[in-house]
Amino acid sequence: MLSIIQIILLVLNVAQFIIIAHIILSWLINFNVLSLGSPMVASIWDGINRLVEPVYTRIRRFLPDLGGIDLAPLVALLAIYAIQIILTNNAAMFI
Repeated sequence: MLSIIQIILLVLNVAQFIIIAHIILSWLINFNVLSLGSPMVASIWDGINRLVEPVYTRIRRFLPDLGGIDLAPLVALLAIYAIQIILTNNAAMFI
Protein backbone atom coordinates (compact mmCIF):
# COMPACT_ATOMS: atom_id res chain seq x y z
CA MET A 1 0.00 0.00 0.00
CA LEU A 2 2.92 2.31 0.67
CA SER A 3 3.99 1.93 -2.96
CA ILE A 4 0.62 3.21 -4.14
CA ILE A 5 0.95 6.28 -1.93
CA GLN A 6 4.43 6.94 -3.30
CA ILE A 7 3.14 6.65 -6.87
CA ILE A 8 0.30 9.08 -6.10
CA LEU A 9 2.80 11.51 -4.57
CA LEU A 10 4.97 11.22 -7.70
CA VAL A 11 1.99 12.01 -9.94
CA LEU A 12 1.14 15.00 -7.75
CA ASN A 13 4.75 16.25 -8.02
CA VAL A 14 4.58 15.99 -11.81
CA ALA A 15 1.27 17.89 -11.77
CA GLN A 16 2.89 20.63 -9.65
CA PHE A 17 5.74 20.92 -12.13
CA ILE A 18 3.34 21.18 -15.09
CA ILE A 19 1.24 23.88 -13.39
CA ILE A 20 4.32 25.91 -12.43
CA ALA A 21 5.70 25.55 -15.97
CA HIS A 22 2.33 26.76 -17.33
CA ILE A 23 2.39 29.80 -15.05
CA ILE A 24 5.95 30.75 -15.99
CA LEU A 25 5.36 30.16 -19.70
CA SER A 26 2.21 32.30 -19.62
CA TRP A 27 4.15 35.15 -18.01
CA LEU A 28 6.93 34.87 -20.59
CA ILE A 29 4.39 34.93 -23.43
CA ASN A 30 2.39 37.83 -21.95
CA PHE A 31 5.53 39.94 -21.43
CA ASN A 32 6.69 39.20 -25.00
CA VAL A 33 9.82 37.37 -23.90
CA LEU A 34 8.61 34.36 -25.89
CA SER A 35 6.50 34.48 -29.03
CA LEU A 36 3.78 32.05 -30.02
CA GLY A 37 4.98 32.60 -33.60
CA SER A 38 7.82 30.20 -32.87
CA PRO A 39 6.69 26.64 -33.69
CA MET A 40 8.50 25.14 -30.70
CA VAL A 41 7.01 27.61 -28.20
CA ALA A 42 3.57 27.20 -29.76
CA SER A 43 3.70 23.41 -29.54
CA ILE A 44 4.91 23.45 -25.92
CA TRP A 45 2.21 26.00 -25.01
CA ASP A 46 -0.47 23.94 -26.75
CA GLY A 47 0.64 20.75 -25.02
CA ILE A 48 0.71 22.28 -21.56
CA ASN A 49 -2.66 23.95 -22.14
CA ARG A 50 -4.20 20.62 -23.12
CA LEU A 51 -2.99 19.19 -19.82
CA VAL A 52 -4.09 21.95 -17.45
CA GLU A 53 -7.20 23.48 -19.01
CA PRO A 54 -9.57 20.59 -18.09
CA VAL A 55 -8.57 21.06 -14.44
CA TYR A 56 -8.70 24.86 -14.62
CA THR A 57 -12.18 24.92 -16.19
CA ARG A 58 -13.58 22.81 -13.35
CA ILE A 59 -11.99 25.11 -10.78
CA ARG A 60 -13.11 28.30 -12.58
CA ARG A 61 -16.76 27.23 -12.25
CA PHE A 62 -16.54 27.80 -8.50
CA LEU A 63 -14.37 30.93 -8.46
CA PRO A 64 -15.80 34.44 -8.76
CA ASP A 65 -14.94 36.52 -11.82
CA LEU A 66 -12.03 38.78 -10.86
CA GLY A 67 -11.50 40.38 -14.25
CA GLY A 68 -8.03 39.64 -15.58
CA ILE A 69 -6.83 37.70 -12.54
CA ASP A 70 -6.99 33.92 -12.85
CA LEU A 71 -6.79 32.15 -9.51
CA ALA A 72 -7.34 28.65 -10.93
CA PRO A 73 -3.61 27.74 -10.96
CA LEU A 74 -3.24 28.89 -7.35
CA VAL A 75 -6.25 26.85 -6.24
CA ALA A 76 -4.94 23.81 -8.13
CA LEU A 77 -1.52 24.10 -6.48
CA LEU A 78 -3.08 24.52 -3.03
CA ALA A 79 -5.24 21.44 -3.60
CA ILE A 80 -2.21 19.41 -4.66
CA TYR A 81 -0.27 20.56 -1.58
CA ALA A 82 -3.21 19.68 0.66
CA ILE A 83 -3.50 16.19 -0.84
CA GLN A 84 0.24 15.65 -0.40
CA ILE A 85 0.06 16.70 3.24
CA ILE A 86 -2.89 14.42 3.91
CA LEU A 87 -1.19 11.45 2.24
CA THR A 88 2.16 11.90 3.99
CA ASN A 89 0.62 12.46 7.42
CA ASN A 90 -1.60 9.40 7.12
CA ALA A 91 0.83 7.07 5.36
CA ALA A 92 1.51 5.21 8.61
CA MET A 93 -2.09 3.98 8.68
CA PHE A 94 -1.56 2.10 5.40
CA ILE A 95 1.55 0.19 6.41
